[in-house]
Amino acid sequence: MALFEVSDLRVSFATQGTHGAHAQVVNGVSFAAEAGRTLAVVGESGSGKSVSLLAALGLLPAGAQVTGSVRFEGREILNLPGAKLRALRGARIGYVSQDPGSNLHPLKRVGEQIAEAIRVHRPMRGRALRERAIGLLEEVGIRDPERRVDDYPWQLSGGMRQRVMIAMAIALDPALVIADEPTTALDATVQASIVRLLRQLQERHGTALVFVSHDLALVSEIADRIVVMRHGAVVEHGDAREVYRAPAHAYTRELLAAALPVAEPARAPAAVTGAAASGTPLLCVEALERRRTSRAGWRSHVRTVLQDVSFDLQDGEILGLVGESGSGKSTIGRIVAGFDRPDGGRVQLAGHTYAEPGRGAPRLDAATRRAIQMVFQDPYGSLNPRQRVATILAEPFVNQGELPAPRIRDAVAALAQRVGLAAGLLDRYPAQLSGGQRQRVAIARAVALQPRVVVADEPVSALDLTTQRHIVALLRSLRETLRVSFLFISHDLAVVGELCDRVIVLEGGRIVETGPAAEVLARPQHPYTQRLVASIPGRGRILSSHLEEVDHV
Repeated sequence: MALFEVSDLRVSFATQGTHGAHAQVVNGVSFAAEAGRTLAVVGESGSGKSVSLLAALGLLPAGAQVTGSVRFEGREILNLPGAKLRALRGARIGYVSQDPGSNLHPLKRVGEQIAEAIRVHRPMRGRALRERAIGLLEEVGIRDPERRVDDYPWQLSGGMRQRVMIAMAIALDPALVIADEPTTALDATVQASIVRLLRQLQERHGTALVFVSHDLALVSEIADRIVVMRHGAVVEHGDAREVYRAPAHAYTRELLAAALPVAEPARAPAAVTGAAASGTPLLCVEALERRRTSRAGWRSHVRTVLQDVSFDLQDGEILGLVGESGSGKSTIGRIVAGFDRPDGGRVQLAGHTYAEPGRGAPRLDAATRRAIQMVFQDPYGSLNPRQRVATILAEPFVNQGELPAPRIRDAVAALAQRVGLAAGLLDRYPAQLSGGQRQRVAIARAVALQPRVVVADEPVSALDLTTQRHIVALLRSLRETLRVSFLFISHDLAVVGELCDRVIVLEGGRIVETGPAAEVLARPQHPYTQRLVASIPGRGRILSSHLEEVDHV
């Protein structure tokens, strides 16, 4: 008998503006998880995978209609009273959410939050409770747990915060752990460490694990069985090895194709080669230095973020900037985009110096500000939630002050068409768009006035693989049609290999390797780059399964 079994699950939500009407988002979903084994639930954003698990745990809003059957340890739990269901969650069922930043209280020490998760279910107090919290931090691989137990979440890296969430989920030795996109937006090496940690904890405790993800490559590292969802329904399920070797459904094959490594990046237009040959780069970064000062009481600590960073960006080139969290790549992006000052060195655009050491906030002249734009990692955070898409896209033209209102409307319509946004989306607010649609809006706003350089800071890290591919194709087409150059910041070497002409690898604020993207990824020279390439999750396993199937045919 399965430990956790979902049968014919259906979920619908009330439709706004229509009295009594409901829209069905999950349609007859069934799957099962066994003790000591991992079930991966995979699909794009909007496929219904997270909603299905939230419905099974009774965590959806009151307006949701849920029918079907959810059995845990042989007991029906779908319609359990709230108190009994809460007693199961945490004690017998652990849950790891996608975004620890939103689920950890920023003003409470992590040890206190772990202790709260324990106290709800067990009468443990004082020193014993603190020692349990320290032991859990040690078990999930956080170094120096005796000190870190008193840290606040903002003092921890993204990977460490996720480890705290895992510590809370396993605090009471649950029989089942549900991990909902636990590695989204983490760099490849941290992703690999989190997956490795979950596998080790499962083996140690005999826990059943349900791992929700959009990345078939990632789950190949951990899954025993796979359920593939699309549009609220299961389209394929089976043993993981068989799904990778011979996927039965066209959608599964599409997900696998998106996960396969790309051998060659897109070729740059001829202008790139010419610019490189003439020795006249569009953007020149020279000997950047950046330091941060933190204070603890009367003591101050100076940390070097960037040290002697130099590179060029050619006209029409897409240059990748890769490294783990904390490597300094986003700091470079902010300096290039004119949002931060360096402590040493300078940045030039077409021979004009616009970023150099000094006091106060950076001030760019109007021409430079128009020529350099930025796309941020989180489009929801960078778009005004109270403005419709049409207003957001009109803002650059309004600020420019050169076009009358009728021509601005035409320019917005043309801009939306250029980035693949349907005309019907212009009247929506950002919250009414998917992640990929919001990122298209952010990209459209950045290229509205046809800049010369766009700094794209992790623009696809939180998107599913097929949506990533669409955004990559969009950036490539914009490069070709607008002749815009991109500084593409990412932790995902697979995306960099597909999109970029050259790549720069950063470690600890220093450049450790640079060269053509295809060569660096195929034959990395520096040990750090070799480690980054080796940590690309699951690509090797998927590719070997793919080749095995080709040989079989």
